[in-house]
Amino acid sequence: MAESQTIGVFGAGWVGLVTGGCFAELGHEVIVRDVVPDRIAALQAGRMPFHEPDLPDVLARNRERIRYTLDAGDLADADALFVCVQTPPTYSGDADLSFVWSALDDLPRVDRRQVLVMKSTVPVGTGEKVRAALEARGLTNVGYVSNPEFLAEGHAVRDFLAPDRIVIGAFADEDGAGVEALYSRIAAPVVRTDVASAEMIKLAANAFLMTRISFINEIANVCEAVGADVVEVAQGVGLDHRLGPHFLRAGIGYGGSCFPKDSLALKQLASNSGYHFQLLAAVIEVNELQKRRVIQKLQKHLGRLRGKKVALLGLAFKAGTDDMREAPSLVLASRLLAEGAEVRAWDPVARPGELMKGAVLSDSVLEAVTGADAAVIVTEWDELRGLASAEVRDAMTRPLIIDGRNLLDPEETRRAGFAYEGIGRQSSAFESLPETPEPSERVSG
Repeated sequence: MAESQTIGVFGAGWVGLVTGGCFAELGHEVIVRDVVPDRIAALQAGRMPFHEPDLPDVLARNRERIRYTLDAGDLADADALFVCVQTPPTYSGDADLSFVWSALDDLPRVDRRQVLVMKSTVPVGTGEKVRAALEARGLTNVGYVSNPEFLAEGHAVRDFLAPDRIVIGAFADEDGAGVEALYSRIAAPVVRTDVASAEMIKLAANAFLMTRISFINEIANVCEAVGADVVEVAQGVGLDHRLGPHFLRAGIGYGGSCFPKDSLALKQLASNSGYHFQLLAAVIEVNELQKRRVIQKLQKHLGRLRGKKVALLGLAFKAGTDDMREAPSLVLASRLLAEGAEVRAWDPVARPGELMKGAVLSDSVLEAVTGADAAVIVTEWDELRGLASAEVRDAMTRPLIIDGRNLLDPEETRRAGFAYEGIGRQSSAFESLPETPEPSERVSG
């Protein structure tokens, strides 16, 4: 394969634009196709449809090499066609592949060899189904490769251009070699394998990361019960070279477009094969319960929440993105509103709109906490590291901070005049009351 290829991308969503932009950065010609006219018009005008650091610069820098189109026929020139469409969960928990089948329906009819490359996260076995569908349509000139993405929102460009590994699963070696050549300017280990194993690597990696998150959250809950500090515990555990420090930050659970969807898909995949994936079922349950523990912490300090004002600080599922999919803030807001609380919400970039009906969106942190009975740190935005200030304390009706991300130093926060409650950290229901001195002499009975 020549150094510079023409790459077609189905889908101008988050994965599609990162994939297209980064391949253009590597020197390839890129054609991005989407079915939403407004999105294509915005991209042609240089407007980003979502927040992802560094991506606007990459797209602007390579605009001579990227075309945006609504016409699938424009992809006829492509050597490789990357499928980057969404695969949301259905009611049964299976992945909805309707967008993938739509992309297949729209494949341009050409005589020369093209390779269909699956970037979207799909159930194991999808490759076999797609290959059968291609053959049924007489598209014998189209090869198939599974090339899962391992991109984290907030630093997706870095993850694409400096990855831990590139996974390529192919039915035919020539197709796998062709896709590997597209990445030739990236120095990373390449895992060449069969299609089913490539599909499984993606799901298994995400399931393991979710297991680590739910594990440290369980440890945090035990730490609270026995008076240990999970931040100290995680540091001590993470220094073990067999374990490492990653994904050992206790908090209020994971969210986003991948983890919840992929965990359900893998659990469902196992169930459909007659296997009960007990560990993953527990991981999912722990994550659901973890979000609700914040409500219990608020009740411990405030009693009944009816009429109380609570500020939710940070709404996106994590810092560095405006993605609200499966965000813990949505669960917290709906639970608080159900309890009769008044919810104020703030985020520097996320705009939840209809997703958070009933909550009042504030323009600043100070506006959100003014008159509040409690402030809850939901997302680990850097802007919240200075929350324990005199200005915030004076603005609040009750200076109570529930730190759902263990972002603040407990001692400093308490010294600043706040009642403080973290996740998996020592706390006292009576911390805001003065301590009574121990009697100096034992009184005999």
